[in-house]
Amino acid sequence: MIRFGTGGWRAIIGDEFIRTNIVIVAQALALLMKREKVADHGIVIGYDKRFLSDKASRWIAEVFAGNGIAVNFIEKVSPTPLIMYTVKSFACDYGMAVTASHNPADYNGIKIFTKGGKDADLSVTGKLEDLANGLTQEDIRTIPFEEGVRRGIIRRVSPFNDYVDTIISMINVEKIRNSELKVLVDPMYGVSKAALQTVLITVRCEVDVINDRHDTSFGGRMPSPTKETLGKLSDMVREGNYDVGIGTDGDADRLGIIDEEGTYVTSNDIMSLLYYYLLEYKNWKGPVVRNLSTTHLLDKIAVDYGQICYEVPVGFKHISSKMIESGAILGGESSGGLTIKGHIKGKDGIFAAALLVEMISVTGKRIREMLTLLHDKYGTFYMQEENLALTAEKEADLKKRLFENRELPVEMDPIERVSYEDGLKIYYENGGWLVARFSGTEKLLRVFAEMTTRKEARRVIDHFLDHFDISE
Repeated sequence: MIRFGTGGWRAIIGDEFIRTNIVIVAQALALLMKREKVADHGIVIGYDKRFLSDKASRWIAEVFAGNGIAVNFIEKVSPTPLIMYTVKSFACDYGMAVTASHNPADYNGIKIFTKGGKDADLSVTGKLEDLANGLTQEDIRTIPFEEGVRRGIIRRVSPFNDYVDTIISMINVEKIRNSELKVLVDPMYGVSKAALQTVLITVRCEVDVINDRHDTSFGGRMPSPTKETLGKLSDMVREGNYDVGIGTDGDADRLGIIDEEGTYVTSNDIMSLLYYYLLEYKNWKGPVVRNLSTTHLLDKIAVDYGQICYEVPVGFKHISSKMIESGAILGGESSGGLTIKGHIKGKDGIFAAALLVEMISVTGKRIREMLTLLHDKYGTFYMQEENLALTAEKEADLKKRLFENRELPVEMDPIERVSYEDGLKIYYENGGWLVARFSGTEKLLRVFAEMTTRKEARRVIDHFLDHFDISE
């Protein structure tokens, strides 16, 4: 059965991510495009460096060609945000990226994009699930890739320069050039190197790159830019006197930052810094959108500037929709993805990195100094996170207790309110919070807590785990 989560359809290679399922997903989207009468607008298809991504993208293109739908095929490995940008710039109603983003190396998947380069929402993925799960291999229409190219129905495209030029046009090139920054980039064996290096060198940064070879095992690490996975980047930034270290995940829609002291900067602090920068230094005005597992420091910044911070469920499609609805100037999530108004309607680690470099250049302050300023003004918030793989029996029992019985742990802290919009979120009277939800991209229970001290955040999580008898 094909099931879409918060970041598209993802599955283990050789188990569910196999040719028969891949072409069924493609055929389902081809049928949906015909039903919606947008098939004549064509589709954009791109892929990353994961094992089987290149072949899977060709299988997908062959299905659309077989259905008479023009394919704009990005012929080189590409960051997901570049593919989303191409959907927008080519005015297509749909696009597909073969990627599993930050998932482990044995996963691959497909992300679906809609008009404007936006992550497909539940109304689209729900229809795709229904269509895909009703198809058989006899329903698949396909023609060989090279035949599609000869017929002109598959067109090889190279949008790299347009994407890079667009990012450069949106940042303060003169200020960055005059700053002469020294930057170390870690693509984590993913696809960000060419675009990010080109942007930074064009604005006259001194750039060095590590971990950039093609390695489908991602060097044995999770291709997610976290404190644990960016240890080498941290050491090299400190030893090499770099101004900033930038890490991006497997498909380059998320980023992780190492400051000038070699210290990992949380995604929550990155978002908060950039929102503050847009309001205070660029004089932008507008709300901010975050998901329910992202810092409430954004709420405090928004209130201080007479703005609103909107909370939405996990999944960038919810952030994009709320940004469009509210006119928000920035939206993002604690896992490292963000975007700003006027760019694509999805997260872009390459653009976010460029904007952060602009912030350093315009303010004349390095990241540590900016963070100190921010925390002195609004307070310090600490988030702790626990990811647990549960047995099927334990998962079923926990879901019943949490979402059917709506059982809560006997709390030591007074509760202000409780939400079940996306999993469970407990809001405490002291301003802290706890979230427990099942991942939409991996078979994990995710538990987050944010408090004014790291110890308190850890205590809240441990209390929750102990109450429900969940082993770490």
